[in-house]
Amino acid sequence: MHIRAVRLDELPILQDIERAAGQCFRDVGMPEIAEDEPLPLGELARYRHTGLAWIVADDTDAPVAYLIADRVDGNLHVEQVSVHPDSARRGVGRLLLDHLAAHATSEGAPALTLTTFTQVPWNAPYYARCGFQLVDHSRLTPGLRKIREREAAHGLDRWPRVCMRRAL
Repeated sequence: MHIRAVRLDELPILQDIERAAGQCFRDVGMPEIAEDEPLPLGELARYRHTGLAWIVADDTDAPVAYLIADRVDGNLHVEQVSVHPDSARRGVGRLLLDHLAAHATSEGAPALTLTTFTQVPWNAPYYARCGFQLVDHSRLTPGLRKIREREAAHGLDRWPRVCMRRAL
């Protein structure tokens, strides 16, 4: 497996990966998350255009996972990381996070940030194992506050969510 930039013709595959990965949320009582539609192709294309979209490709160069990020308050923010269930539990997500960390370091960003569910094993507990720490709500930056407000408006606060930060 290797990491490379997303190609334009692969954007529908990213949507398929996200749909497949989202099905795991059914097993933890969050069917609404499993049914949530992935980002539209135009939005994914924007991430690709900014140079903040990568995939992990298998031996045939087919995408099995992806990560997209934004620049938020001087840090790189993980907008989405999804691993197809057929490739899960092989370190693929961590590989993408480490790739983003290296990219952030090369840009001079001091940290990675993300928002996630606290009670989903492959969310906050997983990210903690990857070096992320909880960010107290009172210490959220303006950009993270806006992200959390959008998430709440989208209904994601039905389940406990937090912001996390990984210093680089």
